Amino acid sequence: MSQRAELKVIRERNVMVPMRDGVRLATDIFRPNAPGRFPVLVTRGPYGKDSYVENPSHSVWFFPNHGYVVVSQDCRARFESQGDHYNPVFQEAQDGYDTVEWAARQPWSNGRVGTTGQSYLGATQYALASSNPLPPHLQVMAPVSASSDFHQSWVYHTGGAMEWGWMVPYAIHKGRNTLARHNRTGLLSLMDEYVLPPDNFAQPLRDQWYRHLPLNDWTERLKEAAPYFQEYFDHERDGPYWWRVNLLRHLESITVPMFHVSSWYDIFLEGALNGFQAMRERGGSDLARRGQKLLVGPWAHIRPYTAPTSGDTGDIDFGPEARIELHEHLLRWFDYWLKDIDTGIMSEPPVYIFVMGENRWRAEHEWPLARAHYTGYYLHSDGPANTRHGAGTLSTAPPADEPADTYHYDPRDPVPTRGGNTLIIPQGVADQGSVEDRPDVLVYTSMPLERDLEVTGPIKVHLFAASSCVDTDFTAKLVDLRLDGYAQNLQDGIIRARYRTSASETSFLKPGNVYEFVVDLWATSHVFRAGHRLRVEISSSNFPRFDRNPNTGAPLGQDIRLEVARQTVFHSAAYPSRIVLPIIPR
Repeated sequence: MSQRAELKVIRERNVMVPMRDGVRLATDIFRPNAPGRFPVLVTRGPYGKDSYVENPSHSVWFFPNHGYVVVSQDCRARFESQGDHYNPVFQEAQDGYDTVEWAARQPWSNGRVGTTGQSYLGATQYALASSNPLPPHLQVMAPVSASSDFHQSWVYHTGGAMEWGWMVPYAIHKGRNTLARHNRTGLLSLMDEYVLPPDNFAQPLRDQWYRHLPLNDWTERLKEAAPYFQEYFDHERDGPYWWRVNLLRHLESITVPMFHVSSWYDIFLEGALNGFQAMRERGGSDLARRGQKLLVGPWAHIRPYTAPTSGDTGDIDFGPEARIELHEHLLRWFDYWLKDIDTGIMSEPPVYIFVMGENRWRAEHEWPLARAHYTGYYLHSDGPANTRHGAGTLSTAPPADEPADTYHYDPRDPVPTRGGNTLIIPQGVADQGSVEDRPDVLVYTSMPLERDLEVTGPIKVHLFAASSCVDTDFTAKLVDLRLDGYAQNLQDGIIRARYRTSASETSFLKPGNVYEFVVDLWATSHVFRAGHRLRVEISSSNFPRFDRNPNTGAPLGQDIRLEVARQTVFHSAAYPSRIVLPIIPR
């Protein structure tokens, strides 16, 4: 913990901060009980600012104890804030801008303002960064566990499928507050049938409601609780609707340093990795390009950093090194940029990652790592590769003439989600054995490794496949098969066939034709120990994390009809299906 002298904190409740349209947002001010003006940290969220004060280690207490004013605000139309319409993320650029400039003008402020916060409180920062121009008094940002491209990991996934496992429960969770504000007790009671008791943010939907068809029936069911939900279905394809808050579309206007924080099992991992890399390469000023920092831990999504264990990461505790006090890292960051204190943070390498398997932190000079050797591990089989008991193998030798593998994908019986980069449904590490026993899962496994093998960086699967349907999904998963038989999931991904060439345009399949599908598994950092085996799973569903593709080609959410798809996966000299792994020399 920091050895700096701590200050007593004064809390001013429900200061109503005016926005440019006259709406006022409820804001608590946490400031040092000391004379003078201080730098300000703005944190904005939709979950009720009172909920943050229950944790004495939360940033609203931590930073004022070290000489900062924290401005903690309820977003528009949430809790005590005014506003009739709540539109997640999209409203945050303008409201964030106005709040930063208001904070800079207050008598306790020295005019130097930064932003901080995790999850949606990080999303408000990436949305603010998409303002063009930025607020003049904004000097530094630190988004934690948030998406920087809200089409690619907030509503949809990089491969085009909807993040179904958390979208509807999240809309219900936030919609209940909206209904409560307007005393809509009847609708509140109706929504109770959707969720499992106890009714809180951590509980998923009842199974029948995850499977309810048509999907866009939810836009009617939630039209008063979450009216924005209709827009998500209306904008299935990437485009200008999403680009308004896509960090990567506004890089040239972003001129401030940013500290991106995420974790290998975070649903929004892409936000930190892509945001850091893009800002380093194309940020709007030399200061911004030089002033990027990245920290990636082994956790899942929900605030694991100060927990007594390594966090909510499923079956694995990654050991004592995984337990960091994130606030101390952020304090060094803000002290450097807002107080001109040489904390040494900018003389250190800009990347700090946790290498799983070895379970240790390591500093790096760039992301992705320049020394990575991108190596293809090819799919093979001399017989059916269905299930973990099949004939599927994985090796660096390219395939010759080999028979293709087939399976049937039935949307009525999808492959169940077992951990991974999820939210609300169980997260993190889970044994994939039960999944690998299914006949609609192809399993390819390497020989035992002779020595440790480190995989650190972005991962993609190049899959040559055909389908009997005009549209379908293909999924891929990287697994570490341990000596005790435990199949540890590392990363997974999905590609919706109609979006195989573009997230913005659809291109349907000709049944029976062979296509190359590139499945983005994002990235990891993991050491496969000697004796362990690499494993790749191929299938067509991961439910309820992703919505089920009905295989009909119908627009998202409109179909109640489900077709069975016959899928064929090729691995031959002409069709070399493979996973490409970033191997780090050791």
